[in-house]
Amino acid sequence: MEPPHNDTRNTSNPGPGRRRPWVVGISGASGTPYAASVLRGLVAAGEAVDLIVSRASRLTLLDETGIAFRDAHWRSDLREWLALGADGKPGTFPVTEEKLADVRYWPAADLAAGPSSGSYPVKGMLIVPASTACVAGVALGLSKDLLQRVASVTLKERRPLVVTVRETPLNGPTLKHLVALDEAGAVVLPASPAFYAGATHIQDLVDFVAGRVLDAAEVPHGLYRRWEGELRGGSKEEAPDPS
Repeated sequence: MEPPHNDTRNTSNPGPGRRRPWVVGISGASGTPYAASVLRGLVAAGEAVDLIVSRASRLTLLDETGIAFRDAHWRSDLREWLALGADGKPGTFPVTEEKLADVRYWPAADLAAGPSSGSYPVKGMLIVPASTACVAGVALGLSKDLLQRVASVTLKERRPLVVTVRETPLNGPTLKHLVALDEAGAVVLPASPAFYAGATHIQDLVDFVAGRVLDAAEVPHGLYRRWEGELRGGSKEEAPDPS
């Protein structure tokens, strides 16, 4: 059995080369493929990741993928999840143990976890997907679990916070909470896929949203084809390989 946070490196020394991860919080909203794509994008970009999976999101993950995310086996469960395509096909993405070497996991109930303190060094936080309950908790500063606590810390420390809300339609209270988050400095990024990039598969739509999340965090990626000012540019076929 592997403990949730298995990184034993000294984090008390603020010298050069200190680990500064992105915190990825996954709430109970539908949309676990969005989270998987964001995580793969961060790992591919060489970013360190601190992962928080809420209790509600475990039920959503089980429903959408059939994977039971367990604290004691989080690394193997994470690897199995990230290998899935958005259509649920296993082994779509090669995910090795080496690629996940700089991912740390914190249980949602651990309010004494590293990221719960503003002194813990992070680049910012990405909540994907964000349920309306999560949005309300962060906007009101409830800190009822580690995910909400870290989001509150991120805002008070003036670090980047991206909230990928996944709900429709939106009622008045949720809209007010989203405005409050925007005024507090968060980026409110609805999970709204676009079609101008020439999507032909559900994975393309998922990757577009994930790519926009990474854009907001200024993390380089190649998840979608960008608009270049040319009509129908996204629908063009790739040039054949001359070889």
